[in-house]
Amino acid sequence: MKMLLFYLLASTGIQAAPDAKDLLKSSDRARGGLEGGATWEIEIETTEDGETTNRRFTVKALGEDALALATAPARNKGELFLFNDRTLWFFRPGLRKPVGLSSRQKLSGQAANGDIASTHYSRDYDATIQGEETVNGEKTYKLLLKGKNKNVTYDQIRYWVTFKEIVGVKAEFLSLEGQVLKTADFEYGNTILVDGKKVPFVSRMTITDAKMAGNKSALRYHSPSKANLNAAQFNVNNLGR
Repeated sequence: MKMLLFYLLASTGIQAAPDAKDLLKSSDRARGGLEGGATWEIEIETTEDGETTNRRFTVKALGEDALALATAPARNKGELFLFNDRTLWFFRPGLRKPVGLSSRQKLSGQAANGDIASTHYSRDYDATIQGEETVNGEKTYKLLLKGKNKNVTYDQIRYWVTFKEIVGVKAEFLSLEGQVLKTADFEYGNTILVDGKKVPFVSRMTITDAKMAGNKSALRYHSPSKANLNAAQFNVNNLGR
């Protein structure tokens, strides 16, 4: 039946809709979801109630795991956030052992812990295509993402992925009831070399409170690169060693 439908669409010049899961997986690549591992620097500038603060991290990602090392400000330097699949661990100098955290907990302003290095939407969410829309002059697929379990950063996400480069350019982070909690806009001023080819990589993600537009966090990504990482770096028992 599917094959017959394909030929009918082809004969009329109508393009078959892509698979939502494939779209999501492809879009993950531009946010760090690369096979073999990747590293990048991230700066989080937060404006909250008129005050601005900054934090910086070095991020390493390999498969389902990610490690974020705080490099600034001085009071946070050396803190580690380890993402093992959907489990988040926190460690800092002086702690006897890592402690578990929620990926939903606020890290800085509108940025939750899970926003630092949650690159695998395709792992954490089931996706369906809700339609097509134009965003900033680009044709996009409008996806609805629903969390596969309670450990995900957001219960649901509306996510707009471009036709051309298959990157996410806009998101709405929703409660379980569908209420918009935050919005996000993505920019792709970076590139990363994959199999000898330059592909887009996120350069900025701006997360804004849905009710108070002045409260926002801008995540700026610098120096992304492919890397051959050792799985031992992502072992919770090795934190602090």
